[in-house]
Amino acid sequence: MRNTFSPRSILLSIKKPIERFIHAETSSGILLLICGIAALALANSALHNDYHHVWETPCSISIGSISMTKALHHWINDGLMVIFFFVVGLEIKRELLVGELSSAKKAALPVVAALGGMVAPALIYMIFNGGTPAERGWGIPMATDIAFALGVVALLGSRVPFVLKVFLAALAIADDLGAVLVIALFYTEEIQGMMLFWASVAFVVALVGNILGVRSVLFYLIVGVVLWIVILQSGIHATIAGVLLAVAIPARQRINADEFAEHARAYIEEFAMQTRESKSILANQRAQSAVRDLERSCELVQTPLSRFENNLHAWVAFLIMPIFAIANAGVRLEGNLAEVFLHPITLGIIGGLVLGKPLGITLFCWIACRLKIAHMPVGVTWVDIIGIGSIAGIGFTMALFIQGLAFTDATLAMEAKVGIFAASLISGILGYCIFSLRSRRRGVAE
Repeated sequence: MRNTFSPRSILLSIKKPIERFIHAETSSGILLLICGIAALALANSALHNDYHHVWETPCSISIGSISMTKALHHWINDGLMVIFFFVVGLEIKRELLVGELSSAKKAALPVVAALGGMVAPALIYMIFNGGTPAERGWGIPMATDIAFALGVVALLGSRVPFVLKVFLAALAIADDLGAVLVIALFYTEEIQGMMLFWASVAFVVALVGNILGVRSVLFYLIVGVVLWIVILQSGIHATIAGVLLAVAIPARQRINADEFAEHARAYIEEFAMQTRESKSILANQRAQSAVRDLERSCELVQTPLSRFENNLHAWVAFLIMPIFAIANAGVRLEGNLAEVFLHPITLGIIGGLVLGKPLGITLFCWIACRLKIAHMPVGVTWVDIIGIGSIAGIGFTMALFIQGLAFTDATLAMEAKVGIFAASLISGILGYCIFSLRSRRRGVAE
């Protein structure tokens, strides 16, 4: 009998889900790039007024006597993006429970790298903008766009070792956690105590549901909507509701793998026996019952966390994020572009993402290795870390989101967006070049 638990099979079981994840993020990154270019083109075309007016269209949601009216742009950023942050929260929770962040040994290097990749860019930004009204944008260059970053890595193919792809994915997820904390702590308006109290109640209800073993999608949907509404009114940014709900989603199976395999075999054998003479199951109640029992077992062996993540990931990657990009990436380039590129905001963001990301990631990794807090993966060099740091400087989606929280002034927003676009483009090209040269040199050496 073949050993199904050979080192090769174990490696493939780890590798395949990560490759599927990278493939999905790559496709999403390409779509985001198209949407970003489209938004930029519309904002600088004869249709620029129509483009901006569409997003300012007032939209209302009413439930009985309760009514909320906001511009379409706000519903996208405060509504649809809650689902994005919910999926981000699920990814973070999964990584903390069973992934690359599930133990101190596994998490040490990517977490330290993510910390360095947030601190250094913020410091560089503040060098240019400290003590000015623009200093509120210090959080913009801290962000990494996981879709674009993994897209560049996918384009490089085998020139980037698999271990580095895992490292980048873990780093980006840790970076997302840092971005969520920054938004919650530093980009929060005046707090409404009563609404915050009701938000706490809704969160506790979700946690109690988890503890009691509630797995109903409807239950978490209702609690999530209530949590979103009260947080929207509390002064804390509404997207935090998505992350809090993700924390409460159960990550436990009802039956283990052995039980599932045993039940599934029994139901399949029952189905095969009942359909041996007639392949039609329309009038075969026992065959239909076997199918329903198999479906039920499939639900029980999956965790609600994985079901939510799998069902929502495509919607977020291929609908919500592209809509966000179209609504937020459009910036009308006016005036002297040379002056725009030399503005402290633009320079601070470009410096933070292009220089700060690789510098902070590499420096913090070096310190962690010297202090024996973490260790370098086998076969990975410091040039590889610099290359990954450069790719992590692609900030697009999350950077645009934080920019929207930091600046309401149109001129400051334009300068910030120009910095985000330029820095993301430069970082992507720089990372691509580093790994291409690395691959050529190794090929010559061999």
